[in-house]
Parts: sequence; structure tokens; C-alpha cells
Amino acid sequence: MKKVEIKANDAGQRLDRFLKKYLRKAPLSAIYKIIRKDLKLNGKRAKEDTILKEGDELSFFMSDERFEELTGPVKAHRAKKQFRVAYEDEQVLIVEKPWGLLTHGDSREKKNTLMNQVCGYLQDKGEFDPSAEKTFTPSPVNRLDRNTTGLVIFGKTAESLRQLTALIRNREAVSKYYVTIVSGDFRTEMTIEEALEKNEKTNTVRISSDGQNAKSIVRPLERSADGKFSVVEVELVTGRTHQIRAHLAAKGYPLAGDSKYGTSAKGRRANDRVRKLGVTTQILHAYRLKFGEIKEKYEALAGLDGLEVIAEMPGEFERVWKELK
Repeated sequence: MKKVEIKANDAGQRLDRFLKKYLRKAPLSAIYKIIRKDLKLNGKRAKEDTILKEGDELSFFMSDERFEELTGPVKAHRAKKQFRVAYEDEQVLIVEKPWGLLTHGDSREKKNTLMNQVCGYLQDKGEFDPSAEKTFTPSPVNRLDRNTTGLVIFGKTAESLRQLTALIRNREAVSKYYVTIVSGDFRTEMTIEEALEKNEKTNTVRISSDGQNAKSIVRPLERSADGKFSVVEVELVTGRTHQIRAHLAAKGYPLAGDSKYGTSAKGRRANDRVRKLGVTTQILHAYRLKFGEIKEKYEALAGLDGLEVIAEMPGEFERVWKELK
């Protein structure tokens, strides 16, 4: 028999969902068979939807060999730190992602990701031990494209991760701001409310009445002397894939360097010009996060109450704009 104590980062989960992560090598059919026949919670049988609490004890009635076979070893991927820390407390970490780095891994890159870099950073600080955490990994609640720089929010504990996810999903107390260079003379604040439909095969989105609601507020910051380029701030009210790129392109202000959405004649001319400056992709920077009043139900996020976090402007952004303006 093997016994497992439910730790703080394991609590709050349904029993079956915990087991799917803990017994990572077990097929789903085996998980439910184990719940019915080979498992007790605090000495009693339990249903699959039972919510686990910190301090609960699970007893597995199986051999050590079988238990080890189903749990499998935890692989800890570490990567050299490339990010800056913008804000940190016991529950939350906000970092500045550099250009060219994936937030999560994909089919081509699984090791050198922002998430693995953050996990390595927290391991070095003694705040995360992957060998002890079978079902939890510090994770981001917002994602930036590989070529987008700026602020990414991580939950350092399971509870803060749950609360951050709810805070963003419910659009409560957090405002996200980006800055970018667009083609065109952008002079007046604009609110764009256009639904976006995603094409999974091409990983692009398009304006469509059948898509998901999307809202962006765009404000002018600076214009080039010839009126062909502008720096704008974009406040994301929603957070859809490629929302800023698709919305601005649809309104005639494609992001400079964006070959995916800047396909109009205006966009192509802008791209030709910025390529001469060594720019091969859009320049988009998630530069500011503003938190409002954090309600009592988000107790783990109390440190964010009224906080404003601003990321440094990338040197590449400043270099390109100096040339364009």
C-alpha cells in the first residue's frame, strides 16, 4: 500500500483530475477502476468528483512496482534565464519576455521556453521542487506570441494560479496595454469591436460575425514626420489570438513588419521599408499592466491591489522608431 498526503498545491481539485496528473502513466479507464477498487480517501471510499483538501490522505492498494509504473518520473526541464523580473511576491511573478522566446513549448521547441526558464528560476530560489510537486507547475495566465515582447503573469502556487485565471477570465481588476508601430498617420483614439474567427490550420484570425467577441481601444502616442508611421497604445479589453494585429490591419493600420496581416499595398510598402532596417516581424510590446481593487475572494492576489507594472521598452523598438520618425 502507498500513501499520499494532499499538499497545498494539490488541494481544491476533484479526485479524478488529481489522479490524472498524479498517475500520469495510467489510462483514463484505469483511473476510474482505481477509484472504485484500489483507493481510499482518509480511510473511506470516495467518488471521483470529491474535492480534495490540504491534509487529506490517499491510500493506494497496489504494489510499489505498480505505483511507480503509473506515476512515472517527473522530468524537470530547465533553461537559461533570459527574462527580467518586473514584479514578484510569494504568490505571483510578473516577468518581461524577450523577443523570439516561446511562452509555452510547441512541437518544435519544448525545452527553451519562458515557462521552463521561470520554473528553473523558482527552483534556484527554493520555491519550486518538481520532484515534490506531482500535479502542479508554476504557469502563465497570459500568453505572448514568440515575437511579442513584454509582461507575462505567472501563478507561483496552485491557488494563485486559479485566482489569476478567474481574475482575467472575468475581466476583473486588470487592464493590459500594448505599444506598437503601425503603418499610417494615426491621430484619433479608436475603439474597435470586431468579432474574430480563428483558422486553426493557418493559425490566423479574420473578422467574422461568427467569431468570438473582441474589443480593442487604440490611442495615438507619436507620429513620424512624414506621416507614414505611428506609435500607438492598445488596451486589450478582450484577449483573442492575434487580436491587435487583425484589428489594426482591418482598420487600415497594419503593424509595421507584420507579413501575416500586413498584406495590403500599404502594409507591403511599410514592410519593405522596415525590412531595410533589419526588421523581419511585427514590433509589439506588452508594456503595462494596471490592477484595480482586488476583492476579498482573490485573497492570494492581495499584493496586486492598485499595482501598476511597466516593462522596459526593448532597445530594438527604440532603434527602429528613431529611424522611422
